Amino acid sequence: MLTHHQRSLGRDWTTPWENLQSCCWNRHISSCMRWPGHYSRAPYPYFSSRHFSLNWRPPCLFESRTQFQYWNWRPDNLSQTSLCHLSSYIMNTEGDEPSSKRRKHQGTIERHWEYICNHNKEKTKILGDKNVDSKCEDSENKFDFSVMSYNILSQNLLEDNSHLYRHCRRPVLHWSFRFPNILKEIKHFDADVLCLQEVQEDHYGTEIRPSLESLGYHCEYKIRTGRKPDGCAICFKHSKFSLLSVNPVEFYRPDVPLLDRDNVGLVLLLQPKTASGASPAICVANTHLLYNPRRGDIKLTQLAMLLAEIANVAHQKDGSFCPIVMCGDFNSVPGSPLYSFIKEGKLNYEGLAIGKVSGQEQSSRGQRILSIPIWPPNLGISQNCVYEVQQVPKVEKTDSDLTQTELDKTEVLVTAEKLSSNLQHHFSLSSVYSHYFPDTGIPEVTTCHSRSAITVDYIFYSAEKEDIAGQPGTEVAVAGGLKLLARLSLLTEQDLWTVNGLPNENNSSDHLPLLAKFRLEL
Repeated sequence: MLTHHQRSLGRDWTTPWENLQSCCWNRHISSCMRWPGHYSRAPYPYFSSRHFSLNWRPPCLFESRTQFQYWNWRPDNLSQTSLCHLSSYIMNTEGDEPSSKRRKHQGTIERHWEYICNHNKEKTKILGDKNVDSKCEDSENKFDFSVMSYNILSQNLLEDNSHLYRHCRRPVLHWSFRFPNILKEIKHFDADVLCLQEVQEDHYGTEIRPSLESLGYHCEYKIRTGRKPDGCAICFKHSKFSLLSVNPVEFYRPDVPLLDRDNVGLVLLLQPKTASGASPAICVANTHLLYNPRRGDIKLTQLAMLLAEIANVAHQKDGSFCPIVMCGDFNSVPGSPLYSFIKEGKLNYEGLAIGKVSGQEQSSRGQRILSIPIWPPNLGISQNCVYEVQQVPKVEKTDSDLTQTELDKTEVLVTAEKLSSNLQHHFSLSSVYSHYFPDTGIPEVTTCHSRSAITVDYIFYSAEKEDIAGQPGTEVAVAGGLKLLARLSLLTEQDLWTVNGLPNENNSSDHLPLLAKFRLEL
């Protein structure tokens, strides 16, 4: 007869805390957590699924003689008699494949529209229900449009990283199988604007672009620099927009040693086609930032370069900015410094380790502190993430007229400005998604493969925010910005593993498509 502390929970089991530390890992528990301390809405500590069951829930996570304080969780709060619920998902080595993640039954992923505005709540539906018209509608005083952001998984990258897809059946990984599924998704969602990442150049030319053009899209593409065979694409419906400008952004700079990576961005300025003909332009940006979790310095610099281009493109004659939608795979998790910088518009990075910028990694690697400033002056981008303009000072005194005291003051001011550790940008950006399920606090995920399931994909938009019931992700715009009407729901890691993770028979990328509907008041 097993004791109470050894009772089996299906295929799962419990173990005393001291055994957990000795049998699962040989480092501090925080190194196994995803961005500890920054999932502020999660009512319990969130561990990687490599070590913990996908079926656990807060009420039964811990058993101890004292009440567990979720909001003040620390490893040392666990008594020696505390139990931690584990599962058979644990891998003994990195090469092992978790058997519980292989060959699950196949089915479709159920996603539904989440309507943000009250008058649309009754239209919430499961995808596939054709009784509800989810099309965006226009009138004389408003312009509605939808945006999809989708990392479609380049075939070259899939084959170069085959270890991430050991859970998949081989046939579902072939491009000849994957592309029809991807195109089917795009047709089904019928978004007005597509922001696609990991678009392989040869596939773009022979299949992707012709297929999308036949659906009424105009396509713009920017391939990565160097010999990288993929890039970013922005496609929009001819019936909804006309093209004002195309602005590619290359993050590789041969004259800046820091910027030695081949990532790119793409910024379009689009003119809505409205009945009245009077409408501000809309700036749409798409990017795929560097993956490397230990190079937060490069990620922040790439982001600053993208923001500078957006500021240049979206700037209007009156000094304001036209509405902005910024999509992409940012290779950063919610709550990380990079994510917070995008949403809050400011970041003091003094003392910040480069490996902590994106929140992807909690190991001891990459702990070099960010330099001040992060990028050199010859990049031509200020700490406000705009292109620097060479200003000619007013000639009131010649250099010979300046006293030594004045020269000293000038030198001090210039030095202080150059050494600022504060980054800023001029936009008020909201995230379409809240990143957590409000009833459970469980994180939403946008990508899922053999090694991880996290959120790295986003749709950000410019809006004057008005908090609804204090819930992140439910902001709506008031006059002067975009209004978020609806978003396509995301899923949990557990949801995705019920259909064998990603890619699978029906979803042919290792990322989920993100989709949002916006309204521009005219």
